[in-house]
Parts: sequence; C-alpha cells; structure tokens
Amino acid sequence: MSALSSRAKRETAPASQFLRLLPANPGLALAALFLAVIAIATVAPALLTTADPIAADPLQAQLPPSWEHWFGTDHLGRDVFARVVHGARYSILIGVSAVALAATAGSLLGLVAGLSRGLVDEVVTRLLDVVSAFPDLLLALVLISFTGPGTTNLIFALGVAFVPRFARVVRAQTFVIARSGYVEQARTFGLSRTVLVLRHVLPHAVAQVPILATIGLGSAIIGAAGLSFLGMGPQPPAPEWGAMLAEARNYLRVAWWIGVWPGLAITLTVIAISVLGRRWQAAFEGRRSE
Repeated sequence: MSALSSRAKRETAPASQFLRLLPANPGLALAALFLAVIAIATVAPALLTTADPIAADPLQAQLPPSWEHWFGTDHLGRDVFARVVHGARYSILIGVSAVALAATAGSLLGLVAGLSRGLVDEVVTRLLDVVSAFPDLLLALVLISFTGPGTTNLIFALGVAFVPRFARVVRAQTFVIARSGYVEQARTFGLSRTVLVLRHVLPHAVAQVPILATIGLGSAIIGAAGLSFLGMGPQPPAPEWGAMLAEARNYLRVAWWIGVWPGLAITLTVIAISVLGRRWQAAFEGRRSE
C-alpha cells in the first residue's frame, strides 16, 4: 500500500506549500488579508459598521464621502459603506452556495460516469455537452426566466450552469484512477467495490475540486452581480453589490461614489480570489510560483 500513501502525500503537499507562500509573497498575503476582511463582513458585518444599510434619510441624500459617511450616501440617504459591508453577505453567500451546489452535483455526475462507462457515461457526457453549449450567464438567465427572480433561484441557476466544469474534471480523474496500478493492487486484497471507491478512488478523483471551486467562486460572484444588476437576484432594498450598481447607474454624473464602491468591492474580491486560486493551482500542479 506504499503507492497509496505516497500518492496521498503528494496531493496533500500543495496545501502546505501554498500556505508557505503567503509570508514570502506580499501580493498573495494582501489578497488573503482582503478576503479575511470580506469574510468578516459576510459573517459579522456589525464588527465593521453599526449603521443600518436600509435606513433611508432623504435629508442626507447623495452626500460625498466624509468622516461621518466613509463612502458617502446614496440617492435615498442610505450609508453606502454600510450597504457595501452588508452586501458582502449576499454576494459571497450566493457565490459560495452556487459553487458548492455545482461542485457537489458535478462531482457525483463525474464519479458515476467515470466508474460506469458504457451507456451511463455516454448519457452523462452528452448531457454535459448540452449544458456546456450555453455560456454560463446565458444559461443561468434562461433558467431564472422559468423559475423567477430571487436569491434561491439565482443560486440554483448559477449552480446548474457551473456543473460541467466540475463533472468533466472528476470524470477524467475517476477514469484514470480507477484503472491505475495502486487501485488494482488494493483490489487484490479483497476489498469490496464500495470500499475501493470511497477510500481509494473518490479522495483522489475530487482532489482538484477545492481548487476549481476557489477559482470558480470569482466567476460565480461576477455572475451573481450581473444577474442581480438585471433584477434577477435579491430584490430591493437588499444591499447586494450588483443591485447597488443597478440603482447607482442613474446617478453616476452627480454622485459617482454610489456605484464606484460596490463595483470596486466586486472587482477586488474577484481579483483576490483569482490570485489565491491560481497560486493554489500552481502548487497543486507542482509549478514554481513567480
């Protein structure tokens, strides 16, 4: 079973290598620090601001950034900083939930197809081809047109659109691993098919899923913001970043800060996630980080 243990060590090594990169790479550390702040805003926004994100005050409308209102106020007099902070909960949780749904469903489909082959594999592959034929956002938009707008429907639509990217990778890995020498060796010890799959095939087949999920999270956040901008996501007065951009588009000439800050939050979050995801992928593949 030495082959099994050596393979496990090779696949757990990238995580430790990735963590060792943080102190030596200022950009990587800065991205991790920014995401830590976003995580706090998602889990406990009250630690960053005590202002009510939906409390309107027409007398305070469209005030520029100041010590009292760090990001200014919007056209209804709501504190933009509070709305950006509380908006992280909507945008991040929608992205994470959509990616979790896609990763779970895609991994199951890929595992079944990789182990079954034959007719089952052909059906799953053709299904993935059909879903992949549509751009992610377009497919999500079509699904929402049937289910209607809302947070739950947005998560479902984005999750379905992202399933193929996970299913294809897991299917390919499962096919290779299930026919590898160390699995054949494990089979000679009399292990049942269930034990072989759960103990020796599944852990290695889904080893890349966390990396794909991290990279895909940025796309999910952009997709959620884009669909919310079109009115397909959380409905007003929910402070979702995409919805905030939609509300701000008519006031950019007179109050630029209403749209700049949520747009900057989306941009920096996606960049930080992409930086960490790509570095993690490089460590997993054994490539030297620049």
